[in-house]
Amino acid sequence: MTPGTPQDQARAAAQAAVDAFLAEAGLEWEPGLTPGETVVTLPGEKKLKTVVSLMVGETALVARAFVVRNPDENHDRVHRFLLSRNLRLPGIAYAVDSSGDVYVTGRLPLVAVSAEALDGLLGAILEASDGPFNELLVLGFLTSMQKEWAWRIDRGESLRNLEAFRGILERPGDPPPDA
Repeated sequence: MTPGTPQDQARAAAQAAVDAFLAEAGLEWEPGLTPGETVVTLPGEKKLKTVVSLMVGETALVARAFVVRNPDENHDRVHRFLLSRNLRLPGIAYAVDSSGDVYVTGRLPLVAVSAEALDGLLGAILEASDGPFNELLVLGFLTSMQKEWAWRIDRGESLRNLEAFRGILERPGDPPPDA
């Protein structure tokens, strides 16, 4: 019999499930700073990567990932957009911290932690972070993006990381792509 309380055993089993899943999944990960925390890096398409903290706690595994910093503008539109998406998210939700930064978070009861549940949870978090990323940037940072675009054009700097937004940032007379 495994020593410790049933709660200790549940935490140990959940941590073992996380470790086994990560060993098989081929994802980049490292131990977190807090006991019971594992930090996983998920590759994205719009957002280059999503870093997820998996914390095996007293009664649940808590997953949290940063989505985007506090918007510069249109807070009400950004928050409304996120809240409307919350209605469709499977077991996860967007949240805003005290600085206004946006996260996505989810919880699994310790007894539910399995490879299948972790795969679903991380997939949902990646989609919630990566899928709407460009739209969140446009809603919350358009003015800054326009200034950055103009600054780069004026100085002949690369537009590579802004190309996805060319259609809304381009001004008459700007050079064509790959110029």
